Amino acid sequence: MTKPSFVYQGMRLPFALLVTCFAAWGIAANMTDPLVQVFSRIFSMTTLQASFVQFAYYGAYFLLALPAAFINRRFSYRTGILTGLGCAILGAFMFYPAAHAMTFGFFLLALFLLAGGLSILETSANPFVMDMGPEANATRRLNFAQAFNPVGTNIGVFLAATLILPKLNIASAEDRAAMAPEALRAVQQAELQAVMVPYVGFAFVLLAIWIMIALKRMPTRHEQIEESDTPVHFRATLGRLLANRHYVFGVTAQFFNVAAQTCAWTFTIQYVMETLQRTEAQAGWYLQASLLVFLVSRFVMVGLMGVIRPALLLLVMALAGTALCFFAAAGPGILGAWAVVALSACLSLMFPTIYGLALHGLGTDTKFGAAGLVMAILGGAVMPLVHGGVMDAYGAAISYVVPGLCFLVVAAYGLFDLRSGDRTG
Repeated sequence: MTKPSFVYQGMRLPFALLVTCFAAWGIAANMTDPLVQVFSRIFSMTTLQASFVQFAYYGAYFLLALPAAFINRRFSYRTGILTGLGCAILGAFMFYPAAHAMTFGFFLLALFLLAGGLSILETSANPFVMDMGPEANATRRLNFAQAFNPVGTNIGVFLAATLILPKLNIASAEDRAAMAPEALRAVQQAELQAVMVPYVGFAFVLLAIWIMIALKRMPTRHEQIEESDTPVHFRATLGRLLANRHYVFGVTAQFFNVAAQTCAWTFTIQYVMETLQRTEAQAGWYLQASLLVFLVSRFVMVGLMGVIRPALLLLVMALAGTALCFFAAAGPGILGAWAVVALSACLSLMFPTIYGLALHGLGTDTKFGAAGLVMAILGGAVMPLVHGGVMDAYGAAISYVVPGLCFLVVAAYGLFDLRSGDRTG
């Protein structure tokens, strides 16, 4: 029996261009994670207040995913990708006026627009990649494309660690409260300029990607059928999706997976600062190490999926993630810090694996099903608020119980898929 091709003939260049998009939203997401600590210091906020950075970012993912599905259904995945990139470019450029306005709300607006564009981009790119080759290896193909996402995440953390965190003034909230208004404004202005620079540079990178994709026609075999001529029956589609227990559980698992990932990475810096008495810049390198682990592990997981069922890997790594979180909570210190870093190995396969398993067999409902899975990224908006509240009340170490519980839900989905019968992917 002939082994199915990885991508259809003529799809290699479009596939390569899409891979750049996976790296791009990784840059944005992980350049944003340290902003919770950054804005907490600049504006003398509590961790809970500063966590609204993630609420704005992942809340935009939730709100824009469904409109993206309508764009993809009415026009094409390519149109959705270009629309998302355009919106993200505008949001990234808005960091320039936000830095001059020097208000937290303006930065949240810029983040919301940036993330909204990336939501449209991700809602379009993930199913597009799955559609570029045989369904039999769709989950593995998506894992391969997603393997380039941590390339972007490492770049994002590196930019934050080198261009933003070292530029923070060491003055504490008490020191800032004692400063004259003019002196405080000068300190904040320098810090916010440091925040602005990498985002404006990122806008130019996205613009280059937009131009390359706009100049290249990117059809897929699935889209050669003129779907735009077929009326959209949203209520019927929604009913079928809600009646599909495997899909609904997949959306739930994705919510808690993104919640675990966002909590783990957002609060790594605070964990290291509190338990090891490091500065923001020093703690930032632990987050960088986490993303390097994520990068290597993603490629390792792609290889393992060639011989091990994806759902089984998902179950094992989710249980390992829970164990590491509880260890970090119970044993703060250098070993606890490295346990937090090791969480990235567990997270590496989760998003694309859940995504591929949940979409399997949806047929014409795939585009709206994909939107539901991107809307599940709302977990990254909600749970950091919970994590931040627990941290304010009980400390950084105990707060890692929150992502530990999230991993248990993901483990339950892996077990559910294993028991539900044979699935390809």
